[in-house]
Amino acid sequence: MAGAEKGAAAQTIIRPQPGPQMAFLASAADIAIYGGSAGGGKTWALLMEPLRHVANPQFGAVFFRRSTVQVRNEGGLWDESEKLYPAIGAAPKEHVLQWNFPSGSSVSFAHLEHDKTVLNWQGSQIPLICFDELTHFSAKQFWYMVSRNRSMSGVKPYIRATCNPDADSWVAEFIAWWIDQDTGLPIPSRAGVLRWFVRIGDAIIWGSSPEELAHYTAPNEDGIDAPIPPKSVTFIPAKLSDNRALMAADPSYLASLMALPTVERERLLGGNWKIRPAAGLLFQRGWCRVVDAVPPGVRWMRGWDLASTPKIEGNDPDATAGTKIGKLPDGSFIVGHHVTDFLSPSGVERLIKNTADADGIETQISLPQDPGQAGKSQVTNLTKMLSGFNVRATPESGDKITRFSPFSAQAEAGNVTILRAPWNNAWFAALEGFPEAKHDDDADSTSRAFNALLNASTFTLSNI
Repeated sequence: MAGAEKGAAAQTIIRPQPGPQMAFLASAADIAIYGGSAGGGKTWALLMEPLRHVANPQFGAVFFRRSTVQVRNEGGLWDESEKLYPAIGAAPKEHVLQWNFPSGSSVSFAHLEHDKTVLNWQGSQIPLICFDELTHFSAKQFWYMVSRNRSMSGVKPYIRATCNPDADSWVAEFIAWWIDQDTGLPIPSRAGVLRWFVRIGDAIIWGSSPEELAHYTAPNEDGIDAPIPPKSVTFIPAKLSDNRALMAADPSYLASLMALPTVERERLLGGNWKIRPAAGLLFQRGWCRVVDAVPPGVRWMRGWDLASTPKIEGNDPDATAGTKIGKLPDGSFIVGHHVTDFLSPSGVERLIKNTADADGIETQISLPQDPGQAGKSQVTNLTKMLSGFNVRATPESGDKITRFSPFSAQAEAGNVTILRAPWNNAWFAALEGFPEAKHDDDADSTSRAFNALLNASTFTLSNI
């Protein structure tokens, strides 16, 4: 957030914090990207950007998030704007997510949920376009909206964006010059430095000055070759330590980031643009303690990852896997059993039923429901077969790494114990190989058991 203080006339003075936040707001670049650690004050800086122009009645700005839900989330764009814009005299129109300022200028919030959503902005002229979490948008969406960055207001059109690191995003390639490609960390001496580019087709050609790119031409509307005006870009890295206001208001935020799994911690705290999930980063057997007996008072959940292709010569299918995880009274977790096998559809049913009988009715069961009629039919049959047991079926939500991350974080923090058994070594090896290993059924069943265990208390008669 920005600094706020009381002036002599009891007015609230809002100003950027010294360092990267001020550098971002002072940048002359056509496109400035403020990215790095979570909690670096990026969203607040983005919200401050339009305020320099709101006295201009012809000015308008649009903030984009990938979905409307993200715009409205607590602590998100709209929520934070309500703390800032009323102090400037703006009036909200929440039903259309827009602020109107006394001069007649406006700031709007919108989504680009699908690539085709950009067509809703066909013909628009937007002097200032702001992207919150740029890595969530596709390159197609970004470049289309660059074409809508036009102005008749007297304000030179420009773009501002914030983001957290994502090694697999197109943004990582776009800002590669500002990032050390060996460490994945920003190069301090390049922070805020301007570079220029022209884009021909899908190719981006970079230069250290506009003059370097002056010889690139393209036909104008009259069919005559004319120089392509280069655009300037800069990247300004953000760190949590730069946001002294947040550190003072919420000292525990650093501890929360430190508790993340290794990959997310390196991204969101370290600001690393190169780190990716790799074998051994999301799980290591050394994080867990192996015990010979189950402590009393455990609440159990069995999670399944289903497969129904028998393993024969010439094929290499996923296995059916079931993991049993318990939560102890002290809030820690224990993995009590794991089973995996390559079976036919009827063999899968027998395995699930026999395992449920062995677990007992005290163990809850979580099944994945694949989309489509076949998935619904499978879950219906399994639920009927498990009559008398506490069984729930839910669709998968999010990618596999995201689903595995909560378990990974607890394991790395030393909050997971394992019951000693013959299945231990194979399960350890499978999770240590995730996500690079070809098969992820063991990790998927573990994720399902763990996440269902966390969410079990949310079941009510209305949502069963």
